[in-house]
Amino acid sequence: MPYDVVIVGAGPAGLAAAIRLKQRATETGRDLSVCILEKGSEVGAHILSGAVVDPKALDELLPDWRNMDCPLAETPVTENHHWILSETAKREMPHFMLPPLMSNKGTYTGSLGNLCRWLAGQAEALGVEIFPGFAAAEILFNDDGSVKGVATGDMGVARDGTHKPDYQPGLELHAKYTFLAEGVRGHLSKELIRQFDLARDSQPQVYGLGIKELWDIAPEKHVPGRVIHTQGWPLGEDANGGGFLYHQAGGQVALGFVTWLNYRNPYLSPFQEMQRWKTHPAIRAVLEGGKRVSYGARAINDGGWQSVPKLVFPGGALIGCSAGFVNVPRIKGSHTAMKTAMMAADAAFEAIEAGREHDELTAYPAAYEKSWVYKELKKVRNVVPLVKKYGDFLGSGLAGVTMWAEQLGITMPFTLGHHPDHESLWRKDLVRPISYPKPDGVISFDRLSSVFLSNTNHVEDQPVHLTLRDPDIPVDYDLPMYDEPAQRYCPAGVYEIVGEEEGNPKFVINAQNCVHCKTCDIKDPTQNINWVVPEGGGGPNYPNM
Repeated sequence: MPYDVVIVGAGPAGLAAAIRLKQRATETGRDLSVCILEKGSEVGAHILSGAVVDPKALDELLPDWRNMDCPLAETPVTENHHWILSETAKREMPHFMLPPLMSNKGTYTGSLGNLCRWLAGQAEALGVEIFPGFAAAEILFNDDGSVKGVATGDMGVARDGTHKPDYQPGLELHAKYTFLAEGVRGHLSKELIRQFDLARDSQPQVYGLGIKELWDIAPEKHVPGRVIHTQGWPLGEDANGGGFLYHQAGGQVALGFVTWLNYRNPYLSPFQEMQRWKTHPAIRAVLEGGKRVSYGARAINDGGWQSVPKLVFPGGALIGCSAGFVNVPRIKGSHTAMKTAMMAADAAFEAIEAGREHDELTAYPAAYEKSWVYKELKKVRNVVPLVKKYGDFLGSGLAGVTMWAEQLGITMPFTLGHHPDHESLWRKDLVRPISYPKPDGVISFDRLSSVFLSNTNHVEDQPVHLTLRDPDIPVDYDLPMYDEPAQRYCPAGVYEIVGEEEGNPKFVINAQNCVHCKTCDIKDPTQNINWVVPEGGGGPNYPNM
C-alpha cells in the first residue's frame, strides 16, 4: 500500500503531524496521502499521561480548538500546589519561589487519551487514514539503505510459530517518508537509532516510570482544575521521583507517582512506592470515600535536551517521545511532541512538493534548533542530572538556581550528562531489602487487581512479545546478583521466579499481563529483555487516561 507519508503511532505527535500535512496539502490544493498505524485496539487505548497540557502547540495547529468541542477545554487549571512530603506531614512550597517556566497558568488538565481521540476525528475529517489494531512490526528498506516504509505484524500466529485458522499475513506500507511516533522506547525507533547511529552525539536517554490511577472522589472534595505535585516521601535517598494529583472533569482525580529508573536498590518496587504514597495523610484525605476506577503505567523520557538524538534518517524522522522532548521539571511533553511533529510535517511536505523522497529531511532538525521547543528544553537541561547527583533536596535547590538563572538570561556554562538506567543497580548483598505494607484494598492495592482495571488483553496463544536474548541469564545471573529485579520493577506482575524454595528456580513471563510500559526493556541490568510488538489490538484499553 503506497502513501506519501506513513506515521507509526496515533499519539499527540503522530496525529499532529498528520493534521499538519493535510492542512498544508489543502492550502496548496495538493492530493497528499497520509496514513497512521496504531497498535492499540482504538486511538487512545494505549495513551497514558497525567496530564496537564500546555496548549501552545495546539493553538498553532488548530487555533479555534476551544470552540470545537475539544474535551481538553473542559478543565482549565485554576490552582497550582507543590507539596514537600515527610512520612506524616507536608509543607507547601510558596509559588513565588518557583521559576516562571514552572507556572501552569493557561494550561488544562484532562485525559490525553480523549484528546487523541478528538484529534483523530480532526485528522480523519481532513482525509487521514487511521488503522487502529495494526502494529508496525518491521522496518522496510530500499536497496540504497533508506527507509522504504513499515510492515505490520502477522495475525493469527500460534506460540509455536504455526499458523492458526484465522492467520492473516502482515501488510507492507510504502512511503516517501516514514515518521516514527511510537512514544517512549519504541521498538522500531530503538532499532533505527542503533542502525543509523542517531545517538552518537547525544547523551544516553534516561527514564522514569509513571504509574497512574483514576479515582471517583466525594463531590465535596473535588475542585476542578486543582493541580498538586509532590516530592519527598516515600522515596529514600537513593531514589528520585514524585507524585501528582489532578482534579479533572466528571468528579474524577487523576493521581500517580513517578519513580526515576536510575534507582540503585534492586528491592525497590515502583508500584509499591506508588501504593505507599497514597497512604500519606494528605493524599489519603482526598481519596477516602472514593473509588478507584482505572490503572495504568508508562515509561517517561527524562533525558531532556542533551539526550535528543539525531532526528532524521534517510527516508524518515523521529517525532515526539520517540526522540524524547519531555520537559521534566514542568512535567509536560505533549506540547513539545506536537510541535516537533508539526515541524517534521512541514519538512516532509516541502520535500514532496519539490519531488524528493527517501532522503534526509534536514529542514526538520534545522527548524527544531530555532524553535521554542529547543529553547525551552535547553533552559532545564541540568535539572535532572543535578537532582540525581546531589539528591532530592540539595539537588532540587541547585536545579532551582539554574532554572532561575536561565530564566533571567544567564546561560549556564555547562551541560551535565547522564548514565544509562540499567547500569545503576547495586548487588543485593550491598543493600537492605525494602519491607512494603500489605495492601488494604481500600486505598492501596495489589498488582493483579490493578492490571484488571487497565483492561489489558492479549491473544493468549501467540508468540511471547517479551523476548530474551539469553534465556539462562535471569536465573543464572540476575537472581543471585540482584534477586531478579524484574519481579519488582514491572508494574503489571509480568515476571516472576517460581520453584525457588524447591531449589529449582524458573523465570516465568506472564506476557498477557503486559501494559506496554517498556520498563523491562529499559531497566533490565543486562539488557537481556527485548520488548517487541505483540499482535495488533493487544495490550491495555485505557478509558479517560
